Amino acid sequence: MIRLARPEDLPRLRAIQTVSLAEPWPDLLDPAVEGAGIVAVATEDATGPDADPDEPIGYAVALPEGERAYVPEIAVAPAHRRAGHGSRLLTELFTRLSTAGVEQVALTVRLGDEDARAFYDAHGFRVRSLVPEHYADGDALRLTRRLERGR
Repeated sequence: MIRLARPEDLPRLRAIQTVSLAEPWPDLLDPAVEGAGIVAVATEDATGPDADPDEPIGYAVALPEGERAYVPEIAVAPAHRRAGHGSRLLTELFTRLSTAGVEQVALTVRLGDEDARAFYDAHGFRVRSLVPEHYADGDALRLTRRLERGR
């Protein structure tokens, strides 16, 4: 399931952020969850005695600004990767952003991260520019994707 983040999700989202991202943005989640952005959360699909269907297992953050938005982080807990959660998170962000009038989404990816590039290519992102020294360990590519407004 995909839903919007709530303040009580923050400890779990920070834990996912820490284990999932090479360079997490520590000051991002609190203001984004409080309304400065859109934070979509993926929750556990499984049922069973130990499953918590409301427990976050991944998240994606979008920071809209007029007709554009930036996606600074998307992260899925290691045990839940490659199950479609990242795709569902992006789809939810695209829907919410286009409804809000956003026409273009941008993000950055490490220059040599071919897995991430393939994921974003599959979701309609295209290389826009090189961003030298964006990360502590090197360059990034800025990727963009157009959205159909109001859908």
